[in-house]
Amino acid sequence: MATYTPRLTRLIDALRRLPGVGPKSAQRMAFHLLDRDRDGAAFLTTTLAEALTGIERCPRCRMFREDSRCSYCGDARFATGQLCVVEHPADLIAVENTGSYRGRYFVLMGRLSPIDGIGPAELGLDNLAAQLTDGDVRELIIAINPTVEGEATAYYLAELARARGVAVTRIAHGVPMGGELEYVDGGTLARALSGRMPV
Repeated sequence: MATYTPRLTRLIDALRRLPGVGPKSAQRMAFHLLDRDRDGAAFLTTTLAEALTGIERCPRCRMFREDSRCSYCGDARFATGQLCVVEHPADLIAVENTGSYRGRYFVLMGRLSPIDGIGPAELGLDNLAAQLTDGDVRELIIAINPTVEGEATAYYLAELARARGVAVTRIAHGVPMGGELEYVDGGTLARALSGRMPV
């Protein structure tokens, strides 16, 4: 079995921390950066260091920001009275890219999972509860992935909002645009049927 130098081993181990990167991919990346793209490696190092020191989480919506003003917490967004709860920053970007939502966000950075030690405190739900109590939020939109943990999280969020007199809605799940019913799985079709709307 091949052995690496200590620094090369640390580089490969560091690259393996990235999602979806296994040992072979990490080795390939490390060899590429060292052998063919040392300028790219230096750029990556500098950019990563700048990101770690210059990007923080907004204390209100928990999305990443670079200065004291968060682009997702402006006055125009407050005026809508809507607050959309998502699991991860990538989910916020996905909703934002639709161009059909103009309200505020709250990023959980995960979902309830007692088995993994993730409870309400880890998701910042005390912060969310305070925002719901302020009276600025008239509608809480739950945009959580429909997994087992996601369903539990959505239920918890709905109860949190209802207890404070805030209306609760949830994004629709079901048959995708352009999809054919014969190819849709039973769970998705059942959800689509239960969430049907009048036309």
